[in-house]
Amino acid sequence: MAFRPDGLMVDEALIQSRRILGIDPGVNITGYGVLDQRANKLVIVEAGVIRGGKAELPGKVKSIYDGIKELIDSVNPDQMAIEKIYSHYAHPMTSIIMGHARGVICLAASQSDIPLYHYASTKIKKVLTGNGRASKEQMQAAICREFNLSEPPEPNDVADALAIALCHAYLDKDY
Repeated sequence: MAFRPDGLMVDEALIQSRRILGIDPGVNITGYGVLDQRANKLVIVEAGVIRGGKAELPGKVKSIYDGIKELIDSVNPDQMAIEKIYSHYAHPMTSIIMGHARGVICLAASQSDIPLYHYASTKIKKVLTGNGRASKEQMQAAICREFNLSEPPEPNDVADALAIALCHAYLDKDY
């Protein structure tokens, strides 16, 4: 049993909880962050990276798919959140290559019947820092502040994945 601020007892089994897997897609490095949310409390369960390896693109994509499937099987998320592709006119190939990574991540979520939510990087930054054009350093500071971390997660892809999961936790009105 738990106690509410007003002193009433609440059966903890009745408090809704969920596990969110945030993904920062990349062909070379895909960051991930797993958050547990119980009532209004968010806790980092696990965070890390899946590496595409040194193979050509098909091998990298297979490594990402296999890594995501293994991660889904081990952490059993209720929901997944992923960053949308941003296409810059000066670097169109980046978004095309990124689409490969996102595609296999979406496939893995679908095969596991996990709802997948997509967020623009500007939306994630706006939600966490109040500035849709926040720097990597500002995003890392927001993650450190939210989870009371003494140092930001490394590499940046991990902090980005945690930010994506955190953004979803804040914005999902169905929870």
